[in-house]
Amino acid sequence: MGNESKKSNVHAGHRKRLKSQALAHGLDEMPAYQALELLLYYAIPYKDTNELAHLLIDHFGSFSAVLNADYYDLLKVPGVGQNTASLLTLMPEFFRYFQRDSFSGDLFLRNWQELGEYAQSLFIGCSYERVYMICLNTRYKVLKTVLLSEGTLDSANINFRIAVEAALRHHSKYVALAHNHPSGTFHPSSQDIQVTRDLGSSLMAVEISLVDHVIVAGDSFYSLSEHGFFRGKGLPAPRI
Repeated sequence: MGNESKKSNVHAGHRKRLKSQALAHGLDEMPAYQALELLLYYAIPYKDTNELAHLLIDHFGSFSAVLNADYYDLLKVPGVGQNTASLLTLMPEFFRYFQRDSFSGDLFLRNWQELGEYAQSLFIGCSYERVYMICLNTRYKVLKTVLLSEGTLDSANINFRIAVEAALRHHSKYVALAHNHPSGTFHPSSQDIQVTRDLGSSLMAVEISLVDHVIVAGDSFYSLSEHGFFRGKGLPAPRI
């Protein structure tokens, strides 16, 4: 009984020190296992989480890989229960929600750089492909960001009629596409180009212009407008 009490006191003291360190200095200088250990406190309040943090990083390879891991894969790791798996799985969603919320209010995307930065916020921690349509008015104010599909980008996964109806419903003058490449390469595929052309044609029939298609991969993005795909009809370059 005495030994258990001593262990609890040691763990409590360690937790307090780690929390104080994070609050005072942030996480930048903290090793990955300690940052994960700190996060695990909020799912496992009464046990030492140091060993589990090491185990998770060894198993998945990195801090980010742990947070991007599948819920059911996390549950296979000894010591990971439903609370822990839920917390870790939802963290990227919280990051993405925070980042998108930081763009709240009147948001204008007047060039491909601003669009690319906004598009990046849509895919934080996203390990599978998503396709968004960003509806803009005549002043390039964001009216609505619509999730068009989840999964590989191809014509079969995007309902162009629904996309056009959504653009009309939100009174769009311009539309931009954004999707991610979780594989890490941001260069457009032939399918990416075909979808851009097909959607552009569908929108043109109702006098809405597709002005850009941004592909996000990790910390980078590729703008088709920047690379001349829209031949002067896309978003302009940012002012220096």
